[in-house]
Amino acid sequence: MRLIRFGAIGEERPGLLLRDGTRIDVSALGVDYGDAFFAGGGLRELEKWSQNHGSSAPRVPQSVRLGSPICRPSKIVCIGLNYRDHAAESKMEIPKEPVLFFKSTTALVGPNDPLRMPRNATKVDWEVELAVVIGKKATYVPLQEALAHVVGYVLHNDYSERGFQLERGGQWVKGKSADTFAPLGPFVATPDEIPNPGQLGMWLKVNGEIRQNSSTANMIFDVATLVSYVSDFMTLLPGDIITTGTPAGVGLGMNPPSYLKAGDVVELGIEGLGESRQEVVAFR
Repeated sequence: MRLIRFGAIGEERPGLLLRDGTRIDVSALGVDYGDAFFAGGGLRELEKWSQNHGSSAPRVPQSVRLGSPICRPSKIVCIGLNYRDHAAESKMEIPKEPVLFFKSTTALVGPNDPLRMPRNATKVDWEVELAVVIGKKATYVPLQEALAHVVGYVLHNDYSERGFQLERGGQWVKGKSADTFAPLGPFVATPDEIPNPGQLGMWLKVNGEIRQNSSTANMIFDVATLVSYVSDFMTLLPGDIITTGTPAGVGLGMNPPSYLKAGDVVELGIEGLGESRQEVVAFR
């Protein structure tokens, strides 16, 4: 299944994206796509509901805005430097263990919402990433059981303000957490839709020019390793997100570095997970 949320900001409702591109409203099921939904076996109920009621469910026009396909999770755990070529362009060592940092959940927005520049930002950068949605509570999960805790996969753009991230001291989270810095979607694909998350093509364009063109096959630490590893340091809850890192091609790695400005358009996609588009708007 492909889970969507649609509607005005703050008024999103749950839906499904069908194989033929039709969007249906499933809010009659009575729950949104958050921790209670995933923890309570919501996917099974949704599948049964869609089989019985999908043909008569209200259709959602293509003109209706898509929101983040997940309600605000308890946390967004980010993996840094998980592609060798990105570590090299960032002039950082290949990590011996996954690099963890956080992104604020208030950064979440829909896949095609504008990217609003933060106040005093001068080095806003892009990062196409595969994100993983956790489906059940995970603590000290063995590697061989890790994928059983994954409920879906989703396209993510891990925007960064490199000056805040690298020049202001402390942790990277300061450069990662501005409002609109985590566009997610268009949909969450359940694992049956993505049988091999380690072999997905991924790309990103800025103003129509390819900047990133790679594959999840180039990750240093794969999805199962990351879920297991993160669960050694914190409990992952249903609906939590792990975003798995970006390949080479970010603005920081260009010579000279190139960053986003108001009016730029960023487009990105991952095989099987759709595409998204963000227009950059100035701080106001």
